[in-house]
Amino acid sequence: MRVGRILSRAISGVDAIDVEILLAKVLNISRATLKAYPERELNEHENTEFNAVLQRRIHGEPVAYLVGHKEFWSLDFIVTPDVLIPRADTELLVEIALELIESKKNMRILDLGTGCGAIALSVASERPDATVIATDASAEALKIAKLNAKHSHIANVEFALGDWFEAVANEISSPFNMILSNPPYIANFDPHLSKGDLRFEPNKALISGVDGMDALNIIIAEAGKYLVPDGLLLVEHGYDQEVLVAASFAAAGFSDIVCCKDLSGIPRVTYGILRP
Repeated sequence: MRVGRILSRAISGVDAIDVEILLAKVLNISRATLKAYPERELNEHENTEFNAVLQRRIHGEPVAYLVGHKEFWSLDFIVTPDVLIPRADTELLVEIALELIESKKNMRILDLGTGCGAIALSVASERPDATVIATDASAEALKIAKLNAKHSHIANVEFALGDWFEAVANEISSPFNMILSNPPYIANFDPHLSKGDLRFEPNKALISGVDGMDALNIIIAEAGKYLVPDGLLLVEHGYDQEVLVAASFAAAGFSDIVCCKDLSGIPRVTYGILRP
């Protein structure tokens, strides 16, 4: 079958852009090249491979896992089912972090639960003078994050294995200027878990207790031990957790607490300052 015919077909349950991405991956060419040569005929092997990956997409597998990568903050990240797929919403966390850093130099920054490294590597790429430590409880996730650091030629990120602050227990004498995290924040039995890409992503990186606050409460409560005076904590959270997160920040001694909304107007990121 020719490329042009494949691209012109309506395939139930699959967006046209997904068809382009999958076909370009199978043919190992760019989407621009794909559309420039609609007369190209797929050989038998290419047809078989494309139909196989298309069926997986029809059954709901995320495109990012099927092609093995996802763009985030202008960087290209390797992703596998061992890590969450980086989402555009999380770019708000990176954007706010960079705004708060402004012209400060030689910052020490901690990214908790780094996954594929999207947050840590994005910040580090913009601020090569900063030292970023990225942690995760999953050895498999850290392998992917390290590959992404090498792939993007980012050298100012260190990686540590462990559950939240356990990974940096030896860093308590060298506190951080900023702590970032996009932790699990979906409640147990949330109906969204049975829909879309979430069905294929690692539950341990998504689910956090009956109200989704377990990981957030741990991070917020413990962060003060690892921050310098006037240090900053920034976390991503769910659309309905703004009040709970703000209360947790206040209880942990943070002030100047701000909740930022994403482009859809949904509360997405909260940050606060640890005043002396």
